[in-house]
Amino acid sequence: MQNTPTIPVSPNTTNVANFVTILAFSDLHLNHKAAENIIHQAQSADIVIGAGDFAQKGDDLAGFMPLFNDIPCPIIIVAGNHDDIGELRHHCANQPHIYVLHGTGMRLLGLEFFGLGYECPISNNESWNRALDEDEADILLSACPERAVLVTHAPPHGIADQQKNGFHAGSHAIYAAIMQKQPLLHVCGHIHAAWGQSGTIGQTPIHNLGPAGKMFKLPVPSR
Repeated sequence: MQNTPTIPVSPNTTNVANFVTILAFSDLHLNHKAAENIIHQAQSADIVIGAGDFAQKGDDLAGFMPLFNDIPCPIIIVAGNHDDIGELRHHCANQPHIYVLHGTGMRLLGLEFFGLGYECPISNNESWNRALDEDEADILLSACPERAVLVTHAPPHGIADQQKNGFHAGSHAIYAAIMQKQPLLHVCGHIHAAWGQSGTIGQTPIHNLGPAGKMFKLPVPSR
């Protein structure tokens, strides 16, 4: 697995009895009020996860990402289809507590994390849209370790991916990776109509997050 730093315990940590509290969200799309709500909730978290789409059609990451300086704990993020990953990394470069994952993983507070950004499968050809086809996603997801916390922008096909018309818009590659690797938790976003939807694949809980944020309390695996 590429880029696997071990990060010291955050001074904000509340992981009593080997539990880690995670706040996860997606699809802020430059919504400052929603970002302020996430920042408020993050004061009670050990780790924050952002599952993509900070920008809106690629616009104003420079003005939006500095808001996350006010979060006191480590933040793991992936790029959404509205976010160019190079620009996202550039605008987070001065925030050493933010880690941008894309086909890469890391270890944090005793848990393994793996991230994959962008839309999958490809749904439109707009110049701002950032996407992977299923084969590209499958290759990148092959590096995901078993029983990690998996963060993707797109949901898996058939779970937490349903559009208003009933169409399942998720990724077969993500579904297959979850079946094979059985992550401890999988969080995603992207399909706005599916915000709040959840399900399971094997033993893995799946959650489509949305901008309101959701708290999770995960046990640290014993060694």
